Amino acid sequence: MARFSRIEVALKMKETGMVPVFYHQDIEVCKAVVKACYDGGARVFEFTNRGDFATLLFAELNKWSIEHCPEMIMGVGSIVDEATAAMYIALGTNFVVAPLIDEATAKVCNKRKIAWSPGCGSVTEIGQAHELGAEVVKIFPGSQVGGPSFVKAVKGPMPWASIMPTGGVSPTEENLKGWFNAGVTCVGMGSQLFPKEVLAEKNYGYITDKCTEALEIINRLKK
Repeated sequence: MARFSRIEVALKMKETGMVPVFYHQDIEVCKAVVKACYDGGARVFEFTNRGDFATLLFAELNKWSIEHCPEMIMGVGSIVDEATAAMYIALGTNFVVAPLIDEATAKVCNKRKIAWSPGCGSVTEIGQAHELGAEVVKIFPGSQVGGPSFVKAVKGPMPWASIMPTGGVSPTEENLKGWFNAGVTCVGMGSQLFPKEVLAEKNYGYITDKCTEALEIINRLKK
């Protein structure tokens, strides 16, 4: 069962402004990355559903996180169907992120009051996501859909939309300034936080430092 309500998830996404997005087939690497992000101030983390036995990895990672990173809100991403969503809900995910809108997935999440953030690429899709109960919608792929200018354009007729771009986000002031000035609620950040060479060297201090820097930039921009 989820430890955090969908309202708590949405509020924490807005408060911190950043959701690290990560997957690795080695559970020890996953644990180290979650802890590094936690030490850097992140409080929402998206484990990406990729690779064989990803659900089993998440089950162990989530249990570990509850003990070692108790304030971390663990969720799962890249969910495209209701069956997969249901498996992760049974394993205690606190939110479900998808690259697309799937009504059946929305329904199974709503039945269990789990936050659902589907990927959208148009005003029509954002409106559909709202109708299906999404509080925070994902813009994916962020840069390809139109970048900050797309977000700014959407916020004109839909100022109530809470938007999280993923794809094309990096932990630099220039990049983050563009997104937050456009009106995003938070950003999803993956490979830019976790360079392959950093993982290969197990330089987890780099990840902590990058999270700290990015969150400091975001806090300044939100003010």
